[in-house]
Parts: sequence; C-alpha cells; structure tokens
Amino acid sequence: MADLLLLLITGAFAGILAGLLGVGGGVVIVPVLVFIFQYQGVDPSIIMHTAIGTSLATIVFTSISSIRAHHAHGAILWPIFWKMTPGILLGALIGAAIADALPSDTLKLIFSPFLMAVAIQMALNKQPKPHRKLPERAGLLSASTAIGAISSLLGIGGGSLNVPFMALCNIEVRKAVATSAAIGLPIALAGTLGFIISGWDSDAMPEWSLGYINLSAALSIVVASALTAPYGAKLAHKIPVLVLKRIFAVLLFFVSIKLLVS
Repeated sequence: MADLLLLLITGAFAGILAGLLGVGGGVVIVPVLVFIFQYQGVDPSIIMHTAIGTSLATIVFTSISSIRAHHAHGAILWPIFWKMTPGILLGALIGAAIADALPSDTLKLIFSPFLMAVAIQMALNKQPKPHRKLPERAGLLSASTAIGAISSLLGIGGGSLNVPFMALCNIEVRKAVATSAAIGLPIALAGTLGFIISGWDSDAMPEWSLGYINLSAALSIVVASALTAPYGAKLAHKIPVLVLKRIFAVLLFFVSIKLLVS
C-alpha cells in the first residue's frame, strides 16, 4: 500500500509538471521508481532499465492528456511537431538500444548529472537567447534525432531539451512548452517499444512486466498523471512559474545526489 500511494503521488506530481513546465515528468518518475525497485528487491542489474522504460510508458499517457489541454489553448505548433517527429522516432529507438547495452550503474551515472544540470538550469531560469530560426530539413532531422536518443536513454519526455532548443530558435516559451509536450508522445511511444523489445528476453524482470516495462507501476502512475496533466497545462497559461521552478530545482538537486550515492 505504501508503494502504491507513493506511485500515485508521483504520478499526480509528474502530470502537473508535464503540463506546467514541459518536462515530461520523467525527471521525477525515474528516481522514484529506482528507489521503489531497490526497496522491492528488484535485480540491481536491471533497476535503471526498468525505471527508464516504465517512465517512458507512463509519458505516453501523460503526453496525450497534456496535448489535449495545450491544443485547446491553440499553443501547439503542429508544423514543427510533424517536422521533428521522424527524427524523434529514430532517435528514441536508438536511445533504447544504447540503454540496453549499458550496465544499470552506468545509466545511473549518466542520469544523475543530467538531473543536476536540469536543476541548475531551472534555478537560474536561463533560456538560450533566440538568435536563429529553426534549421532546415537536414539540420532539424539531426537535432530531433539527438533529442529523441537522449530522451529515450534517460526516460524523459524531452521537455528539458526541446524547450531550450525551441527558445534558441526564436519560439515563444509558452508555445515551446506546449509543442514540447506534444513531441513527448513520439519519444515515449518509440522509447517504450524499444525498451519492450530490448528487455523481452530478460529473466530478471519482476512479475507483471513487458520487456523493461513494469506494468503495475506504470498503471499506478498513469491513473494519477493523466488526471493532473490538464491542470498543469492550464496553470502554465495563468501563473508565473519562476518560484515553482526554483523550489523544484532544489528538490531535483538533492534527488540527484541521493540517486548517485544509493
């Protein structure tokens, strides 16, 4: 019951963050899942793989809920979404394959500094100064493939990468957040498929798993996150988020340290 309650709270918090800050929720979901799986005695060699794959599976549903809310506000730039999707899909599959080839401890060593970097960026509230337009077809394919690969490797929706990239390309931040929420869907779909395939033959997975996706954990998170993501999206259009970002940044910083030494 304690695990279930924690998963529901995590899902609710991740859903709000997905809509409000455009971070996809994975930066919260992955660390919590790591701690829960450690407590449950899941094989340490697959803990990070399972946490990342399960996080991506939950982001599929969080993204759909968030997309509906942002679309209602007319904030999603659909032409950019469609241009980036092919590279995102390719990159997410590549990221899942890379994750499968890496030990769990190596994935943790990659994820923890990334979490620290996200915390610092949020605390400073620094966005790249817009000084260019979106790249042409080849450049956008390269950028979106890289974003998809890194996001899938880390189990995130890509908001912490997509939003700065779009801001750099002279796209207004609220529309960048909304469009990033939409792009989180192909990242999560392709990444989830990749983690199902790569973990299909693993004998170490706990019950109720599909590849590296723990279905019971994913379902618990999805139930809560799908309900709260629209409220996060609405808040993004109504309130200044700087204070919330800085509070969340402090939390992320300490979580990253805990994850690194656990």
